[in-house]
Amino acid sequence: MKAINIKEGVYWVGARDPELRVFDIVMETVYGTTYNAYLVVGEKVALIDTVKERCYEQLVEKISEIVPVAEIDYIIANHTEPDHSGSLARLLKETPKAQVLGSKPALMFLKEIVNFDFNQRVVAHGEELDLGGKTLKFISAPFLHWPDSMFTYLKEDKLLCPCDAFGCHYCSEEMFNDLVADDMSDAFKYYFDVIVSPFRNYVLEAAEKIKDLEIDIIAPSHGPILRQDPWSYVEKYAGWSRREEDLTRQKSVPVIYTSAYGNTARLAGKIAQGLEESGVKTELLELGKVTDAEIIARIEAAPGFLIGSPTINRDAVPPVWYLLALVSAITNKGKPAAAFGSYGWSGEAVKLIEQRLSGLQLKVGLPGLRVNFVPTEKSLDEAREFGKSFAGVIKGENS
Repeated sequence: MKAINIKEGVYWVGARDPELRVFDIVMETVYGTTYNAYLVVGEKVALIDTVKERCYEQLVEKISEIVPVAEIDYIIANHTEPDHSGSLARLLKETPKAQVLGSKPALMFLKEIVNFDFNQRVVAHGEELDLGGKTLKFISAPFLHWPDSMFTYLKEDKLLCPCDAFGCHYCSEEMFNDLVADDMSDAFKYYFDVIVSPFRNYVLEAAEKIKDLEIDIIAPSHGPILRQDPWSYVEKYAGWSRREEDLTRQKSVPVIYTSAYGNTARLAGKIAQGLEESGVKTELLELGKVTDAEIIARIEAAPGFLIGSPTINRDAVPPVWYLLALVSAITNKGKPAAAFGSYGWSGEAVKLIEQRLSGLQLKVGLPGLRVNFVPTEKSLDEAREFGKSFAGVIKGENS
């Protein structure tokens, strides 16, 4: 694929990766992805972001269709994750006059990524760069989704380059959303859920910063360029973020479980009963019947949560470990959590879950509840009291 003219003097010069099926180890990319970079040509030339290191040749070939690579005056680092900065070290060797512009954290990170000195300058929120006929405005957007993140706005073209915001892992033959024949809404929502949702407060802050800009096109760093109804994507991000805030205000405590023979399920039900009797709203969420994305959204919104698993082969079961791998140690730090479960002859699951919760820097509010085989009326009463005790932890009565 050749360079694509977006507006006069503005080009897509990124790379396509249609065969990619796993991104950053944990994220499925069934539609592949793109690594979008943008060349802005005025009297001076600026490149906004680069591409993954192995896609360097794709980047350089496209730039060379428009200007000699050595003519680049500025390289804008909106974000330094290696899928956007991986080509920078090689590119700097071919762009002797280029100055790298980014936030203070971005330039700190890049120093450790390229491992040599380079011409650089920190740009501040609201600062503008005149290329001669093209004006770039920089908008600080920290933690969307890294501390280094910023947006670049092309004033004359009414075009926003928000890096990892408002994108998706979707590789199409067409690079504009109005030309993509298939529905990409599932990829867009999945991208938000996995990458962006832990930083929903920063989404709302960023949306506030750009609300008064005239934006005709949003050019993200992954997926198609959004020239048809671009504001709808901002509104979706804001809406999903507000929904999670609404869930937080409801302060419902999820009791999450999986059960082989119904024994752990019975404990979960009694724990939920104890929570409700103590005035704490709760909901039972069974792994496999509710999506992991929905459960994670509930955990993110909750003041605390409980998770239950039977012990099989001296361990908790894989669905529990997979879910816990998705729990953010950033947004859930210090949140109360507890474990429970039934077991046959060994019963390691609860203790292992507690170790994982502690590793995520969650507050293990109570010693875990373990019941051997089928719960008796006494052990069901204990489960109910366990729920009441956890309610006390949530309310700050027990610590």
